[in-house]
Parts: sequence; C-alpha cells; structure tokens
Amino acid sequence: MGSGNGVRPTLNNPFIALRHKNFRYYWIGMCISLIGTWMQNIAQPWLAYTLTKSPFLLSLVGTLQFAPMLFLSLFAGVLIDKFPKRKILLVTQSASLLITFILAVLVWLNEVQFWHILVMAAFLGIVNTLDMPTRQAFVIELVGKEDLMNAIALNSSVFNIARIIGPALAGLLMGYAGIAFCFFANSVSFAAVIISLFLIRPQEIASSRKRSGNILSEIKDGITYIYRDAQLLKALLSIGIVATFAMNFAVLVPVYAHTVLNQGEAGFGFLMSFMGIGSFTGAMLIATMSKAGPQKLVLAVFPFIISVFLIATGFTGIYVLTGLCLAVTGFSFVMFSSTTNSMMQLNTKDEYRGRVMSIYTLVFAGSTPLGNLFAGTITDRFGARAGFAACGAIIIILYSVLFLHTVRKKG
Repeated sequence: MGSGNGVRPTLNNPFIALRHKNFRYYWIGMCISLIGTWMQNIAQPWLAYTLTKSPFLLSLVGTLQFAPMLFLSLFAGVLIDKFPKRKILLVTQSASLLITFILAVLVWLNEVQFWHILVMAAFLGIVNTLDMPTRQAFVIELVGKEDLMNAIALNSSVFNIARIIGPALAGLLMGYAGIAFCFFANSVSFAAVIISLFLIRPQEIASSRKRSGNILSEIKDGITYIYRDAQLLKALLSIGIVATFAMNFAVLVPVYAHTVLNQGEAGFGFLMSFMGIGSFTGAMLIATMSKAGPQKLVLAVFPFIISVFLIATGFTGIYVLTGLCLAVTGFSFVMFSSTTNSMMQLNTKDEYRGRVMSIYTLVFAGSTPLGNLFAGTITDRFGARAGFAACGAIIIILYSVLFLHTVRKKG
C-alpha cells in the first residue's frame, strides 16, 4: 500500500521530517524526556521486585499503570478531537513531572513501600491515557501528511535511542549512586518537552464535521468508523495480539536476568539496551523506507518473527545470546508497530484522528495489563523461561487464526 503521494523512491533521507522547525523542537524535547522515562522504566520494576521478590506482584505494577487505558481511552479520544493538542500535552507533561518527583522523593528518603509504587503507577497510567494518543495525533500538525510516516518512524527512533541510553544509565546509577537518582532524572526530563511545547506553533487542522455534543455518541461514532473500515480493523486486531503478549519485558526480563542469568542491576540494564539497539535499527529502517508507504509484507510476516525470538529467548540461558534474541525481537516489533501506526494514520480522516489513535492506544498499551498478568502468572508458577515461551506461542496461535480468517474472507 502506498502513502498516497504518488510514485517515490523506496529509500529516502531518514531525517526528512526534521526540516520542519516545530517537529525539531518536539523531537529534541522528546529525546531528552524519554531517556528519563526509560531510566524509570528500568528502576521501577527492579525496585518493585527487590521489595517483593514476587513476579506476580511485579506484574501488578504494569497492570495498574496500563489499566486506566482500558477504561478511559475512549473518553480521551473525544477530548483530543475537541481541544488543542498542544494545550493537552502541556497539562499531561506537567502532571507526569509532579508524579515522578513525588516518587523520587519517597525513594530518596528511603520511605518508599510497594503500595506507593502501585499508587504512582496508577496515577501515571491515568495521565498517559490522555498523553499517549494526543502525542500520536499531534504529529500530523507538526509535519503534515507528506512526512507523517517519516515523523512516526523518527519518534520511534527517539523512543529507542532512549531505550539504549536510558537502561544503561539506569543500571550504572542504580549500582553506583542509588536508585532514587533514576526517578529524579525522569522527573526533571519532562521539563524538556514542556519547554519545546512553548516554542511550537502547530498547524491547526480544522474539522469539517459538526459535533453532536454527546460524548457517548462521539465514542460510538469513532468505533463504528474503525469497524466499517477493513484495513483499520485488521491493523487494530493485529497490533492488539502482538502488543498484548510481546510487550511484557518489564515483567519477564528482570526475573530472567536475576534467576536464570544471575545478573544484577547493571546486567539487567544492559539487557534492555540490547533490545533498544534492535528497536532503534528497526525504526531507522522504517524511516529510510517511509516514502514507499506502509508495507503489507511487514504486517503479515513480522508477528511470526517476534514469536519465534520470544520463544528462543526463553531457551538461551547465555547472557549474550539472550541479548541478541531481545535485539531481534525489538527490531521486529518496531518494524511491525511503526508500520501499523502509519497505516492507520494515513487512512484516517482528520476529524476522527483523536478517537482512532485513542482506540489504537487502548489496544496497543491498554492491553498490557492482560499481558502482564498472563506473563507474571506463568513466570510465577513455571519460571521466566516458560513465561517467554508462552508469550511467543500464544502470538503464533492467535495471529495464525486472524491471518487464516482474513485469507478465507478474501477468498
């Protein structure tokens, strides 16, 4: 499927979206902020596991952080379509700064308890329910449709640069300076995005459609819009399957590093950096290919590659091989998720963008509590090896069913 811009070369400048000044400000701010986010993403599960020694209780942190998306994402989509996205982001980023600062102080004072982590995770989950789809829908106001896929890939590259740098820094800080510094770094890093938002003057995209004023009607309208579009519906189901059972690294990797590989904080952090390197490579490849538009082959094949390497990770038992398997998994997941995201945005009308991306976020991240509970329960009973294998196997089964159903429907 092409991007609708006519015939273009397959390869292009991977940084072409940075020609837009607004996007440059936003991209640099996100790069700084996400390094802090990934430092906390490493520190938080390690802290929770240290306090509890329970994979199941560790999975509850992820469950509470992503559970609000299950209940609030559809309402968030309506708000995103009604209000300026820049103003929404200023509110959500400021709230995230405050929440993470409170957690940092609790850790620094050595007063933190497991229930504190659960409460802060839940508050961050509520904020992220509005923040994540707003950031997704905001990109087109910074670059327009022509460079949208490239901008999405560059945003993914930022996320994965942070995934490389953040875990490594977190591992070193936890080992040598104390875990509290990871939380403080994340809190301060939100200021970079807030500053960039003050500098940005986005292109407002006017809606050609009148609002009913009824929030439930708006939600129903958005769901119906996706349901009636076969491409959007298939993409949504695909990302739902893969994201639910592949995105459980915060549960599986710390337990695997500790119980199978006998690694400490630094070893765990560098394992996550391996995955970040693979993910960054995938993001840059997508950015280079962006002018060709989303590729159907990626959507068809890469879920199976993800599954195979998840299963392989559970059978390695050797540190370097585990890191390489995680790198390939990260590469494949970013190729798949960036392609799915681009395909949905390029085929969505502007007036539905907030609701479509909120439903995408609901499926992409809101399904994480289910995946975390699944992975945590299997790991708690049978060990981390079984956790990886079970997640990979269920993706193969469910995606095969979806693939065969789609082929049968076309036939």
